[in-house]
Amino acid sequence: MACHTLRVPRLPLTRRARGARAALLRVDSAAFARVAAAHTPWLDRAVTLLSRSANHSALWVVIATGLSAGGGRRARRAAVRGLGSVAATSLLVNQGVKRAVRRPRPSLRNVPAVRRVHVTPLTTSFPSGHAASAAAFAAGVAAEMPPAAVPLAALAAAVGASRVYVGVHYPLDVVAGAATGAGIGTLTRRVWPVLPRRSETVPPSADRRRSAADPEGRNVTVVVNPSSGSGASDVTERVRERLPGARIVESDSHDELARLLEQAAGECEVLGIAGGDGSIATAAAIAVAHSRPLLALPYGTLNHLTRDLRIKGVDDALDALAAGETVGVDVATIDGQLFINGAGLGAYPEMLANRERFEPRLGRWLAQLAAVVKTAIDAKPLDVTLNDEPRAIWTAFIGNCRYEPAGLGPSWRPRLDDGRLDVRLLRADLPRSRLRLGLAMLTGHLPRSAAYAEMTVPELRVDSTYARLAIARDGERAESS
Repeated sequence: MACHTLRVPRLPLTRRARGARAALLRVDSAAFARVAAAHTPWLDRAVTLLSRSANHSALWVVIATGLSAGGGRRARRAAVRGLGSVAATSLLVNQGVKRAVRRPRPSLRNVPAVRRVHVTPLTTSFPSGHAASAAAFAAGVAAEMPPAAVPLAALAAAVGASRVYVGVHYPLDVVAGAATGAGIGTLTRRVWPVLPRRSETVPPSADRRRSAADPEGRNVTVVVNPSSGSGASDVTERVRERLPGARIVESDSHDELARLLEQAAGECEVLGIAGGDGSIATAAAIAVAHSRPLLALPYGTLNHLTRDLRIKGVDDALDALAAGETVGVDVATIDGQLFINGAGLGAYPEMLANRERFEPRLGRWLAQLAAVVKTAIDAKPLDVTLNDEPRAIWTAFIGNCRYEPAGLGPSWRPRLDDGRLDVRLLRADLPRSRLRLGLAMLTGHLPRSAAYAEMTVPELRVDSTYARLAIARDGERAESS
């Protein structure tokens, strides 16, 4: 077999373009030289510490951790969007642009020794990775939390400027890095739409009622699932403080949780549950069976129902109880089992199974990412009939009430009593459907892709030839009976 070498010629720049580039680089080098010549003792130490704090994005991880721990739902989304923007930007800058441009680092000869970095970076200079990550984080967080835009932009600009001050980047490197990061942070809105402001103010249900309120909670039994979160004692103490007359019991296992809820529902007037979505779904089924109002106290990794009820914390739920405020919400069933948020077929149950396998070794969020990647690679088409229409799908999401926005990132429900099922399908019956879907999701065009379909229906009948079909409801995997 003959071996041929393919030569790709470099396109020469015109004389004017070469001149403009040379002039730009001269200005850039002169600006760096002026910064290097500056020497302000108090500034030297402060700027050096700031620059060092952003190594490996440590500064942004700390801020994101603070947002997640101390803020509400929007703050947690902002933290995830900010760190996701940093990850995407770092990959593009370090593995793409730097390798293509390969601009050498500036000389440290004229930079005062007191502010030089201890270890000179091994990567090339253009663009600045620190400035790119800083701008990406600021833009990502600001998309969800506009009030944070100005302070984070100022901090990101300071980090970018510090890289010139300590002598590891030219000003142009910083400007290009910041523009790249800000662009990627802004583009995340296309892939993962921002949570709208009305999600916090629109009433979740038209069925709003008043009931007799007992400030002491003597008619309330609250069952706590300690395995749902990391502060069971805090929740218990808060409930005991606000409802001194309430009965509080703790469960040791999922099986015991159902038994305790059944027992409590037969003895109380208001059934309370402190747990995540799975615990609340179990309690909701028992509350419906016993015709009891449900007091849902958000206490878990994810709390979709309480979030869509506009309940931000345990005190919000207890305030509603004290005021005698109740709302009516829809429930749905799949294979005879109740769900309150969403159910799924196909790849989604497999993703949950993969996450459970990875979580002991990787932790929840890395396990989630690994599970998504593995499921996308291993997924097989599922042949089903949906309301008498044959379909080949990768996965189906079935939401209890209509979700927004469209696509595979449903974030919130405007109403919890609209009487509809929100069905979203990834089609497997088109040529190259896996590739189409991957490109559509990466570019934020999934809702407009031919490989995506959605509908809202009052009922969905699923038929298949499989003896047992893997299903998911409210984040837990099961098999159809």
